[in-house]
Amino acid sequence: QVQLVESGGGLVQAGGSLRLSCAASGRIFSINAMNWYRQAPGKQRELVAASPSGGSTYYADSVKGRFTISRDNAKNTVYLQMNSLTFEDTAVYYCNADVRTTPWGGLINSWGQGTQVTVSS
Repeated sequence: QVQLVESGGGLVQAGGSLRLSCAASGRIFSINAMNWYRQAPGKQRELVAASPSGGSTYYADSVKGRFTISRDNAKNTVYLQMNSLTFEDTAVYYCNADVRTTPWGGLINSWGQGTQVTVSS
């Protein structure tokens, strides 16, 4: 019903920047929160940044001041601008969203397939 497709990952040198995008498509009435998670090898998936509908954004301490989450609600798209990247930012980055498919329906939590970000030291 709902698909999230990430793009923008890749290989970058330490200190560089990347911009991730995640576009939601399918049967969408509205989208509440749109979030970015990441999972490094051997580690649990962690919340990196969150953009609730109408609320304040959230950032993990490890990315504050370096990452910026933003949304284009008209395009059902969320972005993650990542600056001053370090080796520790290497991970698969996942888009996540709470989507309402009908005016009367509940929220469906959806995930993208992930995009690899590799930072070379």
